[in-house]
Amino acid sequence: MNLRFGSHSNRRIAAGLVLSLVAACSDSDERGSARDRLAPPEASTVADLLALDRPIVIAHAGGDFEGPHSTLYAYTEAALDGVDVLELDVMLTADRVLVVQHDDTVDRTTEATGRVRELTFAELRALDNAYWFSGNTWSNHSLSPESYTLRGIRSGAVPPPAGYAPEDFAVPSFRQVALAFPDRVLDVELKIPGDSSGAPDLAWAIEGARVLADEITALGRKDSVVVVSFDVDVLAAFRQFAPGVATSPGLETLVSWYLGQPVEFAPTDVAFQVPPVYAGVEVLTPDVIARAHADGFKVWVWMDDSSQENATFFADLLDRGIDGLLVARPSVALDVIARRD
Repeated sequence: MNLRFGSHSNRRIAAGLVLSLVAACSDSDERGSARDRLAPPEASTVADLLALDRPIVIAHAGGDFEGPHSTLYAYTEAALDGVDVLELDVMLTADRVLVVQHDDTVDRTTEATGRVRELTFAELRALDNAYWFSGNTWSNHSLSPESYTLRGIRSGAVPPPAGYAPEDFAVPSFRQVALAFPDRVLDVELKIPGDSSGAPDLAWAIEGARVLADEITALGRKDSVVVVSFDVDVLAAFRQFAPGVATSPGLETLVSWYLGQPVEFAPTDVAFQVPPVYAGVEVLTPDVIARAHADGFKVWVWMDDSSQENATFFADLLDRGIDGLLVARPSVALDVIARRD
């Protein structure tokens, strides 16, 4: 019986069997790392991922409706659930460490305020990245204190769940995530931080692209990472820094293609990463999806409204023929796909 191809619950059973085997063969117990329970994913390279004859599930920031945004805890829980890909956003700190962080500032997810590019990695690591996590929302700072169920684990004020440590609730570096999940494909977005005036700082983002390329090469992850950015110039720079690493087209390229204008895709482009609606325009029409497939691209969809994060909408997207769900509720997406199978 191959549990990897079964339901969401079967994936949990498989993870439990792995844990039992580990416990039987060593002195480890529940106090060991939760990542010890991970079963190998069905696809560990981008090539194998693209060859799967089924839709895939990509955990947005680890599944940020189900775990605190961009934490090792959230990524581990998503991997235990059986997601195919972990999605992460990256940018540079003041001391040029590439960290997994979505916003220009730490205000939305931590107890502190400040711009990421003005903080050192050590300063970031000290923060509680689960401080505002309440579940089922991207961010809500107006709830009662008891709603933030994972607050205080990072500081040691609250004990962590079994298998986890306070460090699993901190801001991680790209290297930490890549090393923690060596067999899991990573979907990495190069963020465009603002400068002191708030204007996009492409030079800083391109420096981040260079560091990312160096990290991917040093870690031996060239065949298991997909890189994307909204900005075509940042992507072009990354492709020069890391030839052969899989990418997704930038926004300008996708808009031109959508409008039927001549477009030259990079040889490394493998998937369109698009929202259901952009600038008030329905993106995922049958014609658009068919054109993308005819041109040799997978279609991975990220949600641009919290109301889309539900089983009904996921099923609708799958009915349209999309190839990947990039979602904040990966366990729900996994269940939808399992029921269809």
